[in-house]
Amino acid sequence: MGARSDEVRVRFAPSPTGSLHVGGARTALFNWLFARKMGGKLVLRIEDTDLERSTRASEEAMISDLRWLELDWDEGPDKDGGRGPYRQSERTAVYKKYADELVAKGAAYPCFATDADIDAMKAKAEAEGRPPVYDGTWRDADPELVAQKLAAGEPHTYRFRVEEGRRVTIQDLVRGEVGWDSGAVGDFIILRSNGQPVYNFCVAVDDATMDITHVIRAEEHLPNTLRQVMIYEALGFKQPQFAHCSLILAPDRSKLSKRHGAVSVGQYRDDGFTREGMINYLSLLGWNDATEKEVYTVDELIEAFSLERITKSPAVFDTVKLRWMNAQHIRGMDPSHVEDALCASLVTAGAAASPSAAFLRAAAPLIAPSVETYADAEPQLRALLGYDLAATVASDKCAPFCADGKLAAFASDLVAAAEAGECDEASAKKWAMAYGKDKGLKGKNLFMPLRICTTGRMEGPDVVDQLAVLKQAQDSGECNWDLVGFQDRIAALKAWAGAQ
Repeated sequence: MGARSDEVRVRFAPSPTGSLHVGGARTALFNWLFARKMGGKLVLRIEDTDLERSTRASEEAMISDLRWLELDWDEGPDKDGGRGPYRQSERTAVYKKYADELVAKGAAYPCFATDADIDAMKAKAEAEGRPPVYDGTWRDADPELVAQKLAAGEPHTYRFRVEEGRRVTIQDLVRGEVGWDSGAVGDFIILRSNGQPVYNFCVAVDDATMDITHVIRAEEHLPNTLRQVMIYEALGFKQPQFAHCSLILAPDRSKLSKRHGAVSVGQYRDDGFTREGMINYLSLLGWNDATEKEVYTVDELIEAFSLERITKSPAVFDTVKLRWMNAQHIRGMDPSHVEDALCASLVTAGAAASPSAAFLRAAAPLIAPSVETYADAEPQLRALLGYDLAATVASDKCAPFCADGKLAAFASDLVAAAEAGECDEASAKKWAMAYGKDKGLKGKNLFMPLRICTTGRMEGPDVVDQLAVLKQAQDSGECNWDLVGFQDRIAALKAWAGAQ
């Protein structure tokens, strides 16, 4: 079953040996965008030839992350397109067929070199200043000797016969012409002694038999291309077009790793990032549309994407920029959707048992404007419900309001009004306005002292709204956190003012 000559077919081929790294997610995204832009097909292929490290649990986790990003595929383990199986571990017969073809052509041969033989070859080559590659001992061995060893069942690998003295080149869609001297690799193994095929042989056979037209992958795979191209040629396969994308580095220009924070898609999802924010940010790691535009919808990315705009230089993964971009997408969403997500995050954080808790529903629109991820809901709600008067009045920022006993005087009058039943959560602002008129106070000189005294903070949503959420959380009993209610705040305020 062959692809139409004009049909674009790309693939994302993860190894299920861990979580879906942001680099892998970027590769999947670029392939997906290109397939959708060109009206082509995306193939999901599981490269599980590393039998010791590959697990079905890892495969399922990666697929879950792809589904969260909504990077759907047209063929794969769960979508047979007639070119399967789509797991390399299930394609042994396919690899055996093409390995036999290479042997029949004389393009591959059995090698009986032991591990000790190989180590000795490498040591000798290094001592002589040569590349530590296989020296071809069994390349042109006596056919009768080879037949005897095969008949005796002696352990052996199969090696690809590399044409000597040749320059192999490709026209990479990102990097232009790239070339290698064939002697840089020596005759390489295509089948191990246990019969398992090696990575580069599998990839070449898979891409060809699955009619892949474009191989879009990370720069770290560029050295593999030499071996793969030679296999394409030896088997008469049509070579796909290659596009090797830049590496993704940490802000310090080192390799991105866990010490720089989360690096897996699943972790970012759990940390409250949105699918839209992640896709937008990943798309800009090594690609741009030659404009200053930074915030894109997914549909806009599909329309704008092109392989020609993928950059050669390394991309830097900046979590600060990711958070900013995620916030832009949250701001552009339906407020009810955002509030639902914030309430769900707060339940996960243990604030309440149900996302329908009334105080959560009241708090969500108050904290929504200040969150960058849904996980920010917890610290934002704790700040909204908290009362850290001591830290605030001790801060340099609060000093102008504390000068000359102004804040203490305001606090004493507020305490007196509250103890007289003239001021509570619902009437605090009304009392303040009357108080301001009587004392000749207005604006910041009136409402900042009110905010400090009743919320223990110098910033936040409207004071009345904050106090209403506090009262609702306390009266309903739905909040699982310890709260400092209004009367307790008055008591704390009285003690502070009395000490001034």
